[in-house]
Amino acid sequence: MLQLLARLKIYFGPFRLFESHSFMILLSLYLSFLFSFLAIPKFSKYLPHDRGRDFAHDSTKAKGKPTGAGIIFIIIFVLVSFLVAPMTWELAIIVILTLLTMLTGYLDDTSEKPWSEYKKGLLDFILALAAAFVISYFSSTKIWLPFTKQIIEIPRIWYIVGATILIWISINTTNCSDGVDGLSGALVMFCLVTLGIFLYLIIGHSKISAYLLLPHLKEGAKWAVVDFAMVGSLMAYLWFNAYPSTVLMGDAGSRALGFFIGALVLKTGNPFLYFILSTVLLVNGGTGLIKVAFMRFLNIKIFHNTRFPLHDHVRTTRNWSNTQVMVKFIIIQLLITLGFFGLILKIR
Repeated sequence: MLQLLARLKIYFGPFRLFESHSFMILLSLYLSFLFSFLAIPKFSKYLPHDRGRDFAHDSTKAKGKPTGAGIIFIIIFVLVSFLVAPMTWELAIIVILTLLTMLTGYLDDTSEKPWSEYKKGLLDFILALAAAFVISYFSSTKIWLPFTKQIIEIPRIWYIVGATILIWISINTTNCSDGVDGLSGALVMFCLVTLGIFLYLIIGHSKISAYLLLPHLKEGAKWAVVDFAMVGSLMAYLWFNAYPSTVLMGDAGSRALGFFIGALVLKTGNPFLYFILSTVLLVNGGTGLIKVAFMRFLNIKIFHNTRFPLHDHVRTTRNWSNTQVMVKFIIIQLLITLGFFGLILKIR
């Protein structure tokens, strides 16, 4: 399959003339944005309509809007990735798994009866496990720790366990954070841009991979090309999802984006980056998962005075508008990222 794609690129001269990763990054970004920008309004009329969420703040405002737009911009992301990016088997499989994650979300979006949490959780687990296995097979199970020179080689089975948990958490926290126009998409876009810069400049075009004795990190520039293909698609979606939104990404978009973030973080060789680059997503959506899990399985009530996702809490108790929630949450994430990014890269 990869050989066929390589031959096809011969006939698409413009995509083969420039072998610079920086050019491919820009090409994937602009192509994804352009195609998604044209496709979303054209095909959104065929999408299912939002049913509203029980107990969600202002859920009636979203009810009836086209949802599941993830199927549009994720498909475009996949097509542009295979057309532009220098594919490896590992990268190709992760892109396909992102597509499959989108499809599971879209089937839930279109289902007359919403899928149960257990069904969705099981499907997320299977896809996360598949991604963890693929990354552990093609890459080293060594990880580098922040603040030190220390490198830890994790037994493959435990690497797969930890990677599966990380991706599963990323899928579900991103999904739970979707509920305010522009919020989830903007936070994910900020995370992906930071990851893309990290993969390209720090991992793919520096001596860090050799210094850490992790040669698989040299492929970071290739992953950055695919990363920015997703950024371009997401930018186009946000154009139509800005308040007041005309279309929603649905589970098709949020689950695929969460999966993709988790896989990219693992490819940096430093899984702890997730807690820095997705702090607001994690707190906003993840704490709600913890609250429900403690209540359902342990019959322990925690955060009983706090409404989750957290964006619902600040809208109901502090009367923040949708715009205030989005801007303030992004500012918080920006401060966290800028404050800790240099420290994570520092190797003493």
